[in-house]
Amino acid sequence: MQAENQLPEDLTLDNILANFATDEQARGFLETWLWQDGPTCPRCKSNDPERVYAMRAASVRPGLHNCKDCRRQFTVTVGTIFEDSHIPLRKWLVAWYLLCSSKKGMSSLQLQRILGLGSYKTALFMTHRIRHALRDTVYTDKLAGAVEMDETYVGGKAPAFGKRRTGRPGPDSHKVPVVSLVERNGNKRSMVMERVTSRNLKAAVAEHVIEGSAVITDGFPAYRKIDGKHVHHSVNHSAGEYARHQGDFVVHTNTVESSFSLLKRGVIGTFHNISKKHLPLYLAEFDHRWNHRKVTDGERTVAGLVKAKGKRLTYKAIKA
Repeated sequence: MQAENQLPEDLTLDNILANFATDEQARGFLETWLWQDGPTCPRCKSNDPERVYAMRAASVRPGLHNCKDCRRQFTVTVGTIFEDSHIPLRKWLVAWYLLCSSKKGMSSLQLQRILGLGSYKTALFMTHRIRHALRDTVYTDKLAGAVEMDETYVGGKAPAFGKRRTGRPGPDSHKVPVVSLVERNGNKRSMVMERVTSRNLKAAVAEHVIEGSAVITDGFPAYRKIDGKHVHHSVNHSAGEYARHQGDFVVHTNTVESSFSLLKRGVIGTFHNISKKHLPLYLAEFDHRWNHRKVTDGERTVAGLVKAKGKRLTYKAIKA
């Protein structure tokens, strides 16, 4: 099967290894999905076939295109996370598939062993670039309907005398707060929040949830000021209440809590430790898998690849 005829739902690891065994085949696959409207110059955005064309000379490197408008040459990797990478494109495709199909994530060390990469640093830089591509920098729409909201705490050490009675860690635990909003039968958005306060929670709802929607939380006092433009419902876990019928839907936070369980299992069983600095990248990875949980692994991989356009991440930026 040729790369240009490859359907996302048909994409499996065996299929990648069989049909994209060379960098030229892998490049053809990337061109199919990153250039769905034809070869596009990453600088001037021109895709006029009369002005943008593939260079056919035997002396030029494979995949090289020329743009008459800005007089620049480029390949499909320019302006993406693949630019300036010495890792073969066929290995990039395998890495993308493994990260998008591994329910609880895949460690960089394991990816290094699978792909035969030269060092752990190379593998870590590779996985961070994929997560950076999966991260949504700007949301064009808001969540609607019934939206569950909750917070959890990632990393750090448990306080000496266990958790507080509220179930939230004390000030000496060094855990990082993560807040997620999950639309029932829809998408999820997660963010690192410096402090879980009523002002910060209310601002997150205003930014991500459409007015008039139902916001469902637990009984944490900081959620009480979510009102006015949104309908707020809560369940009182401390009183043993975990679900109740409210009109046409059931009030519970089971959906967002189940998404947290995947994140926690990934942190504990796969990554073991995640720094606060890079935690947003890992949240983007888990959110992408959650938001595409109802499609095949291949479709989830291609949906992530398409988001690689216009995104770059240098090693200097990671170390800064």
